[in-house]
Amino acid sequence: MEIKRRHRAWAAAPLALALLAATGCESESTPTARAKPTAAPSTPVARVCAKPAAGPAKAPAGAVTVDPAVVGDLAAKTRSSPPNTSFWLRPGRHTLAPDRYAQVVPKEGNRYFGAPGAVLDGRKKNQYAFSGNARNVTIRHLTVQGFVAPHNEGVVNHDSADGWVIEHATIRNNSGAGLMAGARQQVRASCLRDNGQYGINAYKAGDAIRGLVVEGNEIAGNNTEDWERRRPGCGCTGGIKFWAVNGADVRGNWVHDNRGAGLWADTNNNDFRIENNLLEANDGAALIYETSYNAVIRNNTIRRNNWVEGRSYADRSDSFPFATIYLSESGGEPRVRARTDKIEIYRNVLENNWSGITLWENADRFCNSPANTSAGDCTLLVDTTGRCAQPAIAGAPLYADCRWKTQRVDIHHNRFVLDTSVVDCAVKCDRMAVLANYGTYPDWSPYQGERVAEAITHRQHNRWHDNVYVGPWKFVAHDPSRILDPVQWQGTPYQQDAGSTFRAGNGG
Repeated sequence: MEIKRRHRAWAAAPLALALLAATGCESESTPTARAKPTAAPSTPVARVCAKPAAGPAKAPAGAVTVDPAVVGDLAAKTRSSPPNTSFWLRPGRHTLAPDRYAQVVPKEGNRYFGAPGAVLDGRKKNQYAFSGNARNVTIRHLTVQGFVAPHNEGVVNHDSADGWVIEHATIRNNSGAGLMAGARQQVRASCLRDNGQYGINAYKAGDAIRGLVVEGNEIAGNNTEDWERRRPGCGCTGGIKFWAVNGADVRGNWVHDNRGAGLWADTNNNDFRIENNLLEANDGAALIYETSYNAVIRNNTIRRNNWVEGRSYADRSDSFPFATIYLSESGGEPRVRARTDKIEIYRNVLENNWSGITLWENADRFCNSPANTSAGDCTLLVDTTGRCAQPAIAGAPLYADCRWKTQRVDIHHNRFVLDTSVVDCAVKCDRMAVLANYGTYPDWSPYQGERVAEAITHRQHNRWHDNVYVGPWKFVAHDPSRILDPVQWQGTPYQQDAGSTFRAGNGG
């Protein structure tokens, strides 16, 4: 698997748990119109890990019974049974042969049910639990733990087969990713926690993943092996990483306490709906959407994220506004088919995170540029990477189509709350931003100078409006040196946050 190095930002340098309803407050800085009250989403907490649903206490009709006392019984019975067989794993610890490549290779349509207390344990000896290319495999009520998949590889659905259903499963304490993903995969009501790299690595070699559903899961404590420290800039950490996923519904999940980002979509993802999630206490951003297209991000509760990584930027005097929702070279594109033709961020509550939303473009990062950290990838508008070269790239249509553009982003009816005494910061945790760097590289780039900064700030239809701000918010436009107060942000030439309200001082 190709490693996409993390894009470092400044190139030059449960059940029901509801928050209080949020109401608008009059601005103390400018006599703007009052925003409509912005209701906090009532976000259920998917406390799956603490209270996993119990599996069937008896074998389902027609199911093959698997004995935990027999080493390798599950793999052997899978091999000897036809497709579309159901298997019931008795209570106890099930193991595979003591060989690192011992694994279960399902056949098409197989179903695996765990009884209460059924655990498939890799004992830190086996790399993979379930692998192969069989479609439409189901795994329910089973705990999978102790496998040692290599970096960037996964334990369950190792080969990213299509149509798998993972429900009421617990996938924990494994190396690599707990789970890979294929097309039309459904991951529901499962506990994905304390895995060495990712909870889910949604990557399929040579193909896009279509129709992915991730619903009602608890995704917590992943990246225990701290890969960003081991391989600085790898961009290979967090709760879930999505690569080239076309059509995803990510809803009702509790994504918390992951080392790194909570959710990270990187490189030519499209058509995401990220809604009704609780994203909290992740070391990095709650959400990164990078070199990707067309998304709806709504009705999420997002709190106490980015305290570790945001603070590390500030401590080293980095001026980049690394934020809790970070859109990097990502925007709406009507020519890429999706359920929306923009990125819309609305009806979310962001409370006591390290900064808010940053819209960013690296002027040096485009298709065929040596500065493109997603090496070898091109935009979804250009079919051949080599086309993005002089002289054609200097004119239409390639001048526009060779860039991943942060455009058509609509941010409205959100509530942004910041209490610096809670976040424990004095500076740089209070930013909302739209900016780019000064283009310099390569020498044949048509995007040199301030062209991209001017475009993202003024001409690419990026808009904040009708939001509520509580706390000492500042705004960054064009480049990191332009730090604005609300009056400047709302005034000419930026004219952002029409209809929004501001209450200065620490929020609560």
